[in-house]
Amino acid sequence: MGMSRTSPARRLRLGLPRRVFSQVLLMQLAIAAGVAVLATGLFLAPLSDQLDDQAMRRALAIAQTTAAEPRIADEVKNTPPTADGPVQKAAERIRERTRAEYVVVMDWRGVRWSHPTPDQVGRTVSTDPGQALAGKEVMEIDSGTLGRSARGKVPLRDSDGDIVGAVSVGIAYDSVRARLIHAIPGLFAYAGGALAVGALAAWLISRRVHRQTHDLAFSDISGLLAEREAMLHGIREGVVALDRAGRVRLINDEAQRLLGIGEESVGRSPDEALGAGRTADVLAGRVTGTDLLTVRGQRVLVANRMPTDDGGAVATLRDRTELEQLGRELDSTQGLIDALRAQDHEHANRMHTLLGLLELEMYDDAVEFVGEVVGDHRATAEQVTEKIQDPLLAALLVGKATVAAERGVALWVSDRTRLPDRLVDPGGLVTILGNLVDNALDAAAGTPHARVEVELRVEGRTAVLRVRDTGPGVPVENRELVFTEGWSTKKPPAHRNRGIGLSLVRRLTERQGGTATVGEASGGGAEFTIVLPDALADPEPALTAPQAPQSATEEESR
Repeated sequence: MGMSRTSPARRLRLGLPRRVFSQVLLMQLAIAAGVAVLATGLFLAPLSDQLDDQAMRRALAIAQTTAAEPRIADEVKNTPPTADGPVQKAAERIRERTRAEYVVVMDWRGVRWSHPTPDQVGRTVSTDPGQALAGKEVMEIDSGTLGRSARGKVPLRDSDGDIVGAVSVGIAYDSVRARLIHAIPGLFAYAGGALAVGALAAWLISRRVHRQTHDLAFSDISGLLAEREAMLHGIREGVVALDRAGRVRLINDEAQRLLGIGEESVGRSPDEALGAGRTADVLAGRVTGTDLLTVRGQRVLVANRMPTDDGGAVATLRDRTELEQLGRELDSTQGLIDALRAQDHEHANRMHTLLGLLELEMYDDAVEFVGEVVGDHRATAEQVTEKIQDPLLAALLVGKATVAAERGVALWVSDRTRLPDRLVDPGGLVTILGNLVDNALDAAAGTPHARVEVELRVEGRTAVLRVRDTGPGVPVENRELVFTEGWSTKKPPAHRNRGIGLSLVRRLTERQGGTATVGEASGGGAEFTIVLPDALADPEPALTAPQAPQSATEEESR
């Protein structure tokens, strides 16, 4: 009961080979054999008709030669038909020389005057000689007393041109068949040679197919193709395959989404499909390495490229946008923690100082010390808010100033800084300024008289941002590379890669139609300059000018 039953279709397939090598070899051999048999049949069919035609023409030629002798016609008219007569002797002599089956001479009544069998001389012929006696030449294959033969019949004329009889010459049909059968072994030899050559070619082709398909069955290859299609279009990772000429030959749905292109990119190079840039350089193999960072639109991608045996390559793309955002949020959180830690450390020192003054009963000095501390904090905040009226940018610089102080770097807002509170995209400028300040703090930290200066000013509706530091600066040959995705001289943190910040700065700047450049600051170090045209909205006429922030003394006096 537990035995499985095999279907008839499966039983029929058990005898067939499953490997591509064997199947291709058998198909090639079958094709070669079929072609050989077909060619042989197509050759033999006209050959038989050709041999028959040659035999009939030969018989007709012998008959014409016999009838051309004038003595035979005279003797038919003047002598009786006898087995040893002159006509019989002449006809037999011609038959023996030409190796014909028979040479029959007859009179106008159809009475034989010659025949290979002497007893038939004087008897009427067995076939109708009417056409020959009527003056026509006849070629045919017919049966007579000597069997089946190829015949030629011509009229026999005397010296005056009158028909006195006819000459019939036959070549046995069996002799034609014998010639055909004799030619068959040679034909089959040629066919066998062609089959052997075809088998050798089939074996070579099958060997090549065997190597390229890794000896898989056709069903396995079909299954692999179906699985590949499902996998490529189902995975949440971009896949781009390129041929040996560097053209895109396959791109899955995720890669189309990440790169912002469609099926029309197939058959085109990365430069044509994506435009010039780092992403095209990575896909084309002009940038080498693993986990290469690239920015496409608003997405941060990690790309890996692997060559294939056929000279092409397969590139994989992973979306790191959310991870990069989380990393930047972590950086912001870390900066806030550093600022809080610095403030806590500074607050503890001041509290210890205040406690010591109180224990020493130096109350006036304690009051003066508290006033100076509060005044310094208020002065720093007021200095920023007076020059930068956008709350997001002001808050950013106040927080960065605390982090800079903890790292031993003086963060200074230039006296030329003036920025009204009517930015078109304050969030974008916060990202640009935050990345530039972080980069400047990294460069200036640890240098003598470490200092970072920020300048923000407007010219009409154009905003100009400059960030200077006292770091080692950027060499001339690297001033474009610093804006390239993935390029950095610093060791990356554990949670993400470096080389993205300045690239995002340039992309955000160019998206607003601006420019981002780097040069040398006066006194050494680097100076990053961002120019954003149309960064400010038109002022509203109904609004009055913003009032300057009131000091704490004025607030206390109210």
